[in-house]
Amino acid sequence: MHMRKRVIPFAYAQSIFEIEPVFYVRLGVKHLLVDLDNTLDPYTVDEPTERTKRWAQAVETAGLDITILSNNTGKRVSRYAKLLGVNFQGMMKKPFSGPLKRYLKDKGIAPSEAMLVGDQIQTDVKAANGAGVRVVLTEPLDPHEPPWTKFNRLFDKPKRKKMKKQGLLRNWEDIHE
Repeated sequence: MHMRKRVIPFAYAQSIFEIEPVFYVRLGVKHLLVDLDNTLDPYTVDEPTERTKRWAQAVETAGLDITILSNNTGKRVSRYAKLLGVNFQGMMKKPFSGPLKRYLKDKGIAPSEAMLVGDQIQTDVKAANGAGVRVVLTEPLDPHEPPWTKFNRLFDKPKRKKMKKQGLLRNWEDIHE
């Protein structure tokens, strides 16, 4: 049985914080679309940590525009994004790619100039691939997650294991396209 393309990420990283901004620049990325919960900070953290602030500063210094894309609603995402000084869009309904396609169209962003970074195959990878956006899959930052995410992990873990075994998780450091 082979993996369906929709679940295979463009690249893999242990964490968003290890990816050097030059990686995105080299690939022609201008817009970095980032999941919030367990990608930038654990879902229990209400404000950007110092590590996240340093990361955002480095990415913006490299000339990239950051937007937090979350399935989460209103207050948490908007407050967090404002404190970090980045754009945000909630209610993304990932894994559905329609909201992401609409977001790109509304903002005039070509899918080839965007890259999404997230920690879930079931939501982030599927939505990005469905919208024609390259996606980097990361490991979750914190094992403490809400029940709906724990449910998604039941599907996520075996897929990750299988992709690793089949050599389908390309480390970001090995990509020089």
